[in-house]
Amino acid sequence: MANFKGVLHADCYEGYNKIIKNNGLIHAACWAHARRYFYEPSMNNPKAEIARYSLEAIHKIYHIEKRIKDLPLAFIDKIRRKYTLPLVDALFDYWHRHLPETNHGGATAKAIKYALNHEEALRRFLSDPQINIDNNPVERALRVVAIGRNNWTFAGSDNGGETAAIMYTLIETAKLNDLNPEAYLAKVLSVIQDYNSLKLADLLPWNIKNNPQLWPS
Repeated sequence: MANFKGVLHADCYEGYNKIIKNNGLIHAACWAHARRYFYEPSMNNPKAEIARYSLEAIHKIYHIEKRIKDLPLAFIDKIRRKYTLPLVDALFDYWHRHLPETNHGGATAKAIKYALNHEEALRRFLSDPQINIDNNPVERALRVVAIGRNNWTFAGSDNGGETAAIMYTLIETAKLNDLNPEAYLAKVLSVIQDYNSLKLADLLPWNIKNNPQLWPS
């Protein structure tokens, strides 16, 4: 990430802080991670009213996001400002008011402190319609790598590991662009040998799907 500029959409793992600071990145936090902290106390404690209220409030925010995710960016921005922003404002106000009432060593207090400590990053999606409310799509894409990680010790060499990483990147990127990975790789392998080396970007998933000569609809 040495030369990366822009938005880092991730959880609030402290290891990212140096990258964010040194590269001048914008951090967008993940609401799914914030929500997770409220889930445990709401399930384990029948009196955890603050945790349950927080989950319900976050659910309302997610309900809006689910309905607008495929709209043009201008509409997403407009709806977020009109409907989502007041919900987020009210929720953070609720957390500020009710934190003193919680057991400061308890799970609910921990959940509220996590949200308040990262309020700016959690609000980031409200100021940029290109930013999602969470980074769940990335985590889902990486899950297949994590599940099989014990196998990757047998890649044979560093070069083998790098080759495997490239293949996983292509496969998961094809999925994110709604392409069948097997069909995509078959097409690329069938044309790349004779393809113009200066135009290899044509074969990237987001380009090939819009090229009727390479990827007929």
